[in-house]
Amino acid sequence: MGVEDQLLSSPLVDLSQTADIKRTGTTWTAVAHIITGVIGSGVLSLAWSMAQLGWIAGPLLMLFFAAVTLTSTFLVCDCYRSPDPEHGPIRNRSFTEAVELNLGEKSAWISGLLMQINFFGTGIAYVITTATCLSAIQKSNCYHKYGHDAPCEFGDTKPMLLFGLLQIFMSQIPNLHSMEWLSVVAAVMSITYSSIGLGLGAAQVIGDGVIMGSISGIEASTSTDKFWLVFQAVGDIAFAYPFTMIVLSIQDTLRSPPSETGTMKRASVISVAATTFFYLCCGGFGYAAFGDQTPGNIMTGFGFYEPYWLIDLANACIVVHLVGGYQMYSQTLFAMVDKEHSTTFLNKDFTLKLPMLKPLTLNVHRVCFRTAYVVATTVIAMAFPYFNQVLGVLGAISFWPMAIYFPVEMCLRRKRIGAWTSNWILFRAFSALCFAINTLALIASIQGLVSARFTSQLETE
Repeated sequence: MGVEDQLLSSPLVDLSQTADIKRTGTTWTAVAHIITGVIGSGVLSLAWSMAQLGWIAGPLLMLFFAAVTLTSTFLVCDCYRSPDPEHGPIRNRSFTEAVELNLGEKSAWISGLLMQINFFGTGIAYVITTATCLSAIQKSNCYHKYGHDAPCEFGDTKPMLLFGLLQIFMSQIPNLHSMEWLSVVAAVMSITYSSIGLGLGAAQVIGDGVIMGSISGIEASTSTDKFWLVFQAVGDIAFAYPFTMIVLSIQDTLRSPPSETGTMKRASVISVAATTFFYLCCGGFGYAAFGDQTPGNIMTGFGFYEPYWLIDLANACIVVHLVGGYQMYSQTLFAMVDKEHSTTFLNKDFTLKLPMLKPLTLNVHRVCFRTAYVVATTVIAMAFPYFNQVLGVLGAISFWPMAIYFPVEMCLRRKRIGAWTSNWILFRAFSALCFAINTLALIASIQGLVSARFTSQLETE
């Protein structure tokens, strides 16, 4: 969905050093931030993922990733204050700070790099999704007017450029404390379009009187193709769930008392439960409605045509949500860069006076870097506009290291769990299992992305 304030120069931050920061967040503002960051473009691919996995493996994998996400989130929540998770005098205001304090500078550098790759990639995915949704609105109106067989084709270039232009302006929002309103709006939008997708799928299933799909999912031409599609679907689900990278940044907005850790854990339980409900319903009803014909994006693949105005509303809600979601993730990367360049000559403010409006204060470095960042995500999205494949790659790249490895390692170090004890073996087995799943999902998603790219080139020649 930014999620970090400017990072401090050291992870060992005494409370007096951050006394000027007003923390007013509650359980419900945290829920809004989490839902904004979690329920995004990933929910739209879940029916397709369910179709690849079938009626048993699909729901079980969603529940598995929900449990994994909640477990890793709890581990990260305990890292906000140190050394005591409830009353420790040191605040770790970001995931990277927590890694540096617990695992050292090298691990912090690696986690920071992976975070930047993930946030940048998420921005690309959001540009792609927004463009497909805006194009879907045009197609929906065209199909309604001229019939479902009409040649209604609209390009993605203009919608991507429009979204990029909007994000250039939105990226001037200073930090997470300045965008609570945007997170609330985005969270409402995400629940709205998820509910519409759920309702449309349920209505079609009830209307047809038939539950489509099978135990094993869609049949592929070869067992190898089926293998790749299954693990690409796993990558898509992995992209749809974890939010460990933004946990501490959201936690840093919470007021205390009560304990920030307790509040964040409550918010995480509420958010993951709500998210899982919507994911199971959207994925399940979408697959039940279309079976082997389930589109890659349930709202833009035109399994649904009518009522066209409701489909338009859902896609419009997705676009509004992704405006906030893009900022939720991108602002974290912005905060990292702002910290690194806080002493450069470009880090100067200037005032822009506009007619009939209050003077607007802008920062030279912020304007230059954030504009270049938005332009880069937009250009890459235009070069690789492949929704399911991009989501799979992004999910597989970040899932194991950020949602599993670092939280587990920080827990082992903080609690001083000795090697080969029962808890140590349990944590290591958990990490190894997730690593194996993650590796196969990454390979499958890269294979799908490369295949889609070459197929697209052949079609244009």
